[in-house]
Amino acid sequence: MSDRIATLGSVEAEAALMVRDVVKRFGLTTALDHAGLELRRGERLALLGPNGAGKTTLVRCICGRAVPDAGKIEMLGRRLPPSGGRHELGFVPQEIALYPDLTARENLEAFGRFHGLTGSKLRQAVDWALEWTGLADRAGDLTKTYSSGMKRRVNIACGVLHRPLILLLDEPTVGVDPQSRDRIFTMLDELWGQGTSILLTTHQLEEAEQQCDRIVIIDHGHAIAEGTLAELIANTVGTKRKVIFTLAEAGPKLDGMTTDGDGRELVAEVEDVALELPDLLIRIRESGARVRDLEVHPPSLHSVFIHLTGRELRE
Repeated sequence: MSDRIATLGSVEAEAALMVRDVVKRFGLTTALDHAGLELRRGERLALLGPNGAGKTTLVRCICGRAVPDAGKIEMLGRRLPPSGGRHELGFVPQEIALYPDLTARENLEAFGRFHGLTGSKLRQAVDWALEWTGLADRAGDLTKTYSSGMKRRVNIACGVLHRPLILLLDEPTVGVDPQSRDRIFTMLDELWGQGTSILLTTHQLEEAEQQCDRIVIIDHGHAIAEGTLAELIANTVGTKRKVIFTLAEAGPKLDGMTTDGDGRELVAEVEDVALELPDLLIRIRESGARVRDLEVHPPSLHSVFIHLTGRELRE
């Protein structure tokens, strides 16, 4: 992959992927309403949104599996046609797209041929993928005998055998155990370290916090916020910490604090925990109440997400 990246040095400043004002309708339903995002070179970008927000449709348009009604999609500085012209792109769907009655090696060989690999290049790519996924010792087993995590790893490998410069991942850790999740992100870290730009869609907000450089939140078919986690927090819920005091028994209301229904919980917001917490504890004690426990909650991607998209359930 390093040789291929070197050939692109003259366009180093260009975005890996640029989506502008994309519209996609299905009958009377507008799935994408002037949606846009930018995936920068060497970046890990999270694409988040509630169910039905348009994430999957946007990814399908980028991959050429759906044709936008309007808008522009550029990859590595060139405009993409409705289909084809995407050799530098890899896509891993949420659904397991493996042949259950073939072995891991046979699946990888089949998908390698789909990507145009043959001969020694195909053999080398398959051998690399089996080592990369940690499944070399199970290469001859049918994939229908694999655990969910093992299937996920092979599924990812099938999408990157051609060593793409840009990788789109749709919920790559659905239904896997913590060990398999860690292995998957170790695999992705290796690709990213070699120069692959990664776009990740996920409902696991902690994955976006821990694994991605920037975040785009989409709702009702268009992007409603984007930036680093720190930027999103500063622009929405603010940087204050929430301090929750659990009382031994119901206590009085205190200025600057909220309380729950039975008065056993007091909540305050603070800028500086070290400076402000002692004063809060003194005020509670002087009111006659006794603190049994306390929790400090920093602002999080979860609070940003709920702030922007609401608490209403999406089906």
